[in-house]
Amino acid sequence: MRILHVTPHLGGGVGKAHAALSAVLPEVVQQTFVLLEAPRERRYIDMIEACGARVLVADNLVHVAAMARESEIVQFEFWNHPRMFECLARTDFPAMRSVFWSHVSGIAKPLIQPALMAEAARFVFTTEASLGSASVAALRRKTHKKVSVINSGFGFANARPRMARGRVPGVAYLGTVDFAKMHPGFFDAIDALGDDNVRVAVWGEADPQGAVTARAKAMRYPNRVEFMGPTSDPKAALADADIFFYPLQRDHYGTAENALVEAMSLGLTALVLDNPAEKAIVHDGKTGFVASSIEEISSLLEMLLLLPDVRDKISRNAIRAIAETRTPAMSAQDFMILWLAVLAEPARVCDFASAIGSTPAEWFLSTQCLAGTAWAPEFSDAAARPAKGTLAHFESAFAGDDSFARLKKASA
Repeated sequence: MRILHVTPHLGGGVGKAHAALSAVLPEVVQQTFVLLEAPRERRYIDMIEACGARVLVADNLVHVAAMARESEIVQFEFWNHPRMFECLARTDFPAMRSVFWSHVSGIAKPLIQPALMAEAARFVFTTEASLGSASVAALRRKTHKKVSVINSGFGFANARPRMARGRVPGVAYLGTVDFAKMHPGFFDAIDALGDDNVRVAVWGEADPQGAVTARAKAMRYPNRVEFMGPTSDPKAALADADIFFYPLQRDHYGTAENALVEAMSLGLTALVLDNPAEKAIVHDGKTGFVASSIEEISSLLEMLLLLPDVRDKISRNAIRAIAETRTPAMSAQDFMILWLAVLAEPARVCDFASAIGSTPAEWFLSTQCLAGTAWAPEFSDAAARPAKGTLAHFESAFAGDDSFARLKKASA
């Protein structure tokens, strides 16, 4: 079974997921990964290659098309990266059996065009929460069989429950230290605690001049938060933590939420807001706690700091739940079933450009509003930075393309 994975890169959660899956897939699966841009780091690439897969950087889109002709299934590792959209719209793909594994949820921006899902043989999400998105709802009933969910976030195996009696429980956050993901009320919740001894370790790359750092410095009790920096070893980073404090923005882009799954697998008691992706992972009151507001999550944190018996119970439940539901072997089995089903179907030519447009500006717009709705431009400091999937990101990837000028003129 020859699988070609087309992906912008193999960093972050995408690389981490495939490194885990490649290690457990049967030998009958021959994987080739073609990167649409040069890798910035090789950690997961090296792990994938060690499992026997081939990883290379595309010379151009003609090269991608040639590799697609040599493959039985072409799987697009999909998110709102400019190079992915360029590849989909401008590559002269042969008739093929196409699978999309979506590493964005489609619940909020970036959106996913229903027509793009319909062009694929299969469209696979990484969270059950995506099944409630407007994009999925817009699909005709006969295309629903195309859509499924395969998890991409995996926990650590064989962890022991946390025992925190006799010491102040540790609190930690691990993930994106940016208000594009982290809820701004994170620091308000910590400030509101009555316990002066609480300390929250924040793991992740924080901009010293950024909004998150500034908000932390403006706290009434800034000494309660300690920025630990990025880590490549979450298990070690969370070794002294008992509570995983993880309030995220309502419209955040996360899907499988690796950090949350890993923390729960290690026996930490998770505290999250009632966003769709987190609710698909945390069973309120059994494997963690789900709050409806920053005020409630602060009260829950205060409660957990005082009640070790509750933490012990949740710790045991969380370890068991992740071990039973989110492992590489389970996702590998799901993919084998899906790939075998797709192999039984004829290859066909896909017209992805009809779904996402033919210019960089149209590709960006396809992530911002569904077909037939108007685009409302966002004006903020965050939108002006070339962060993942922003207009600035698309503009930097296709500098000088006149479609952006038309887009700005239309929004004026």
